[in-house]
Amino acid sequence: MKPFQFVVSVLTGLSLVGQTAFAQPQSGRITYEVMQKVDLSQLRIVINGQEIRPGSADAPAVDIPETRSFTQYFIFSGNYGKEEQDRNTGGMVVRQFRQDGGPGGPGGPEGRENRNVNGRPFERTVFLDLAAQKTVEVVTIRKDSVTKQYQTELPLKRETGWQPSGKTKKIAGYTCQKATVPFRNLTYTVWYTTELPFTYSPIPGLTPEKGVVLQIESDNEAYKATKIAEGSVTERDVMPPKDAQVVTSDELNTIRQKAMADMRQKMMNEFQNRN
Repeated sequence: MKPFQFVVSVLTGLSLVGQTAFAQPQSGRITYEVMQKVDLSQLRIVINGQEIRPGSADAPAVDIPETRSFTQYFIFSGNYGKEEQDRNTGGMVVRQFRQDGGPGGPGGPEGRENRNVNGRPFERTVFLDLAAQKTVEVVTIRKDSVTKQYQTELPLKRETGWQPSGKTKKIAGYTCQKATVPFRNLTYTVWYTTELPFTYSPIPGLTPEKGVVLQIESDNEAYKATKIAEGSVTERDVMPPKDAQVVTSDELNTIRQKAMADMRQKMMNEFQNRN
């Protein structure tokens, strides 16, 4: 009887070990390190109140980095998730210059830049309904002590033409499968795992039918998950605000453009008042 009890005990212990090894976190955070090439079409230079495109004949010589890097997080709980970044990465740089040789001007002793503002005049947060595979974009605008929030639902459009390679590797402790996907006129390499209890990708178009993307590589950008941490996150923490005004995607674009125009006008006025 004792040998039989011993075998049962060993098998039970192995079963528990297996359950622990393959336990799927129901809430937590994925940390991605991101690198992207700078899109010059999203840059603006303002000289004496006039907007000039970088690279044009009238644009001053400005050292613009070829790439930008930042950390992005995906926080999840149950059927919902939220994306966050470690800084405002709106991809727009507004610089104001003086054309004369005075301080702050291109030939001035204090350097070329008079002012450098990175980012956007609004906060953009992306929420995901993981069960329904829907994305909700929320824009928060603060102006004159008044805060307004707008939200729109974005359909998930998966890119087709996925080519599995049969190759696997470990990323952040999870076994991932490799696939290549034609996307944005380039070939993207995507590594995704099915060992997490939901489906997600930091680039929506590169979302697999099932699985979580932990690494993306292309000539223009790269994402890599460096840590997946289980944590006590509630669904309330990662759900879109209920009181945000619902608008269409086109209306939200108009709201963003107006906020950008208001910011540029404010900067121009401040520049003219100082000079």
